Amino acid sequence: ANRILHVRDALAAGITPDELHRLTRIDRWFLRQIGEIVAIERALRTAAGRARTGKGFPLTPEALRRAKRAGFSDIQIARWTGGRAEEVAKARRAAGIHPAFKMVDTCAAEFEAKTPYLYSTYEETPEAPPTGRPKVAILGSGPNRIGQGVEFDYCCVHAAYALREENHEVIMINCNPETVSTDYDTSDRLYFEPLTAEDVIEILDREKPLGVILQLGGQTPLKLAKPLAAHGVKILGTSFDSIDIAEDRRRFEQLLRKLKLDRPQAGTARSLKEAASVAGKIGYPVLIRPSYVLGGRAMDIVYDRSQLEASMTAAMLVSPEHPVLIDKFLEDAIEVDVDCVSDGKRVVIAGVMEHIEEAGIHSGDSAMVLPPHTLGKEILDRIRAHTRDLALALKVKGLMNAQYAVKNEQVFVLEVNPRASRTVPFIGKVTGIPWAKVATKIMLGRSLDDLGIKNAPDVAHIGIKESVFPFDRFQGADIVLGPEMKSTGEVMGLDTTFGAAFAKSQQAAGQKLPRSGSVFLSVRNHDKRGVAVVARQLVELGFKVLATEGTGRALRQNNIAFTQVPKVHEGGRPNVLDLIKNGEIHLIINIPQGKGPRNDTYTIRLAAVQHRIPCVTTLAGAQALVSALDSLRTRPLEVRPLQDYYRPGGAPLKAGVA
Repeated sequence: ANRILHVRDALAAGITPDELHRLTRIDRWFLRQIGEIVAIERALRTAAGRARTGKGFPLTPEALRRAKRAGFSDIQIARWTGGRAEEVAKARRAAGIHPAFKMVDTCAAEFEAKTPYLYSTYEETPEAPPTGRPKVAILGSGPNRIGQGVEFDYCCVHAAYALREENHEVIMINCNPETVSTDYDTSDRLYFEPLTAEDVIEILDREKPLGVILQLGGQTPLKLAKPLAAHGVKILGTSFDSIDIAEDRRRFEQLLRKLKLDRPQAGTARSLKEAASVAGKIGYPVLIRPSYVLGGRAMDIVYDRSQLEASMTAAMLVSPEHPVLIDKFLEDAIEVDVDCVSDGKRVVIAGVMEHIEEAGIHSGDSAMVLPPHTLGKEILDRIRAHTRDLALALKVKGLMNAQYAVKNEQVFVLEVNPRASRTVPFIGKVTGIPWAKVATKIMLGRSLDDLGIKNAPDVAHIGIKESVFPFDRFQGADIVLGPEMKSTGEVMGLDTTFGAAFAKSQQAAGQKLPRSGSVFLSVRNHDKRGVAVVARQLVELGFKVLATEGTGRALRQNNIAFTQVPKVHEGGRPNVLDLIKNGEIHLIINIPQGKGPRNDTYTIRLAAVQHRIPCVTTLAGAQALVSALDSLRTRPLEVRPLQDYYRPGGAPLKAGVA
């Protein structure tokens, strides 16, 4: 991803375009264009260096305009001048240097284009002047990538629809043309611009909207709350201060103490020495978490001091301005996601989702079930009460997501995000209520009572969200999941039973579930008792069980018939890899112990991906899969329209009513 930046560094170091072409095979034309940019940067750096000894801004307006026309941001120019981006912006505005916004010519100059697609350039003549209508700006989710998916785009599109229903002009700011939010008919005016403070502020100064919506595009726009608030931009919905309380670990700790809510033991660190001290106090394993990051980037579960250094180094690199969070990791806990909507006075719980995999897997990767299928009423009531208390204390106006861990009947608060989460579209589909539209109207000043939202419906069906992974496209990638997100999308299974809903979700995610054949089992010591139950169920379903020596010992103790298979390094043939390659294994349950070297377990998982064999890496996932296989045996899957699961307006249908 950083290849082009390395090309720039090579040209700056004096490597010629011809030599770079020989090394990279990049066309010389592109290399010369990058070389021109490098030459402009060198000249402007030199000019800034000469002028730095005097008073005032070290670049003339002409030099500053040249830099902006060449595409350099205020932050880049600040590095040359030894100042801050705010100082560059002040000097630029004082000199009257602003971007001119041009309209994308979608008609190839054959006739006048009337599309509202705009982009910035530092030319002289702007196009498409702003209207005088009341308007609201929405910051989109930016590029679709691992960690930031189409779920946030869904929320932004629903916000645009809600704003139009409320007779507001919609200004969409986003930099990804491959999304619905950037379709020609979604918004009244679309700016194809990077989601940076500089670019967004220029647009808002030009359009002068009533306010801007940040909380629906995920973490990318949320990170702009501070600079936009400092510039005087009105942030609709939840305030910047509330956002900062949820993101700042010390302020969040104070809030939890005030509300008397439990959370795992935790600390913060800005160095490896501090991290080692915190981890030593709270005890391994610990969860390393950078602040203000997306998709669990650089998050890691650390089991000992030797793993701490690499994890801390990565965490400090991705979020150098904020301390790294170190939490006690709760093994074997059940993780729960809750989405709610609040108008500042009343809170409605949109949905409580139980993770199928145990705690420690990023919520964007974990399968979830709505409503929860193993948690009792008393625990669920406590979780709902905690969520209401947090939303009211944070003065949330719009959507909020809260994450909990349940262990030994105790509820721990893991994280609170005062914004839309990836699960908002899923909950909307399961309940029949467009929660992003509800939240948008609340941000405009409407109340839940105005909108007729009393409570979320008690659904009589089961919804399961499953993630889709790109492992077959990344050679050598390990399919074991953890706190850093790996999925690129999600699907949903809906039915009246858990097993049928889970089977639908697996098929939608591209898994071909076997109805018969051989299952290979290899699990860590911790899960051998639980896997014996799974193995017995698989035998009852007609599957032949294969296992390694260690797992086989646990099966033998439970009187479960199996065939022992040698590990790869043991030398016996045929080993498990031979059986996979020969098509003699149809399902794999492979649960590794923590993080370890690329040994037998890794090669088995890699072979499963290469040969498209379903492979489960958690005990909870294996138990859910057995439920799905049992459901497939007892009755065929039914196809029903989504609308059949609830009446218009979101009221649930009774179970079994079509």
